[in-house]
Amino acid sequence: MSQLVLKARSRDKKGSAEARKIRHAGRVPGVLYGRSGESISIDLDAKEFAVGVKHISESTIVKVELEGKSFDAFVKDTQRNIMDGKVLHVDFYEVESGIALRAHVPVHLNGNPIGVREGGLLEFPLHEIEVECLPKDLPERIELDISQLGANQSIHVRDIPLAEGVKLLSGGDQVVCLVKYAKEAAAAAPAAEDAAATSAAAAPAADAEKKEGKA
Repeated sequence: MSQLVLKARSRDKKGSAEARKIRHAGRVPGVLYGRSGESISIDLDAKEFAVGVKHISESTIVKVELEGKSFDAFVKDTQRNIMDGKVLHVDFYEVESGIALRAHVPVHLNGNPIGVREGGLLEFPLHEIEVECLPKDLPERIELDISQLGANQSIHVRDIPLAEGVKLLSGGDQVVCLVKYAKEAAAAAPAAEDAAATSAAAAPAADAEKKEGKA
């Protein structure tokens, strides 16, 4: 996937009133935070940004072009209108080539597990893992094939294959996904049926005893 390029403009005026003017003009206000702690107030084309961020994750490095300069950065935070979902503000954090960084990478599951086809239930408790690597080695996502996962089997963080140069920071014993198959539930069903049948059979006998007692 080619790197997303976003064209931005710097802005001097700040405040909520100015932000409303920017949004009314079809743009999104934002801030680009630099490697040394400095920040630049910017704005971007709202449609271009909305289309672009649909295809990226939190660990995707995008290129922000600003007045003849380009910055590699993460989209770290987006504020949205709770009513219509439109982006109100965006924060970028610049990364430096050649300097290792830490990031949370989303995990995507692929395939239909054998255990699910046999009646099990798939659970997915861990949706991302933390890694450390150079910006050029940072994966946008982790694709995990779970088609061979059987009933009562699980995949742990330590089982995830990572590319060379990518160091795992998340605990290896954490469960990423598992297929649960409750054998006890399957065994309990016949027992419940037997109990119900016994109860049904006992009812007439109990009624008969009551009638004899009255007589």
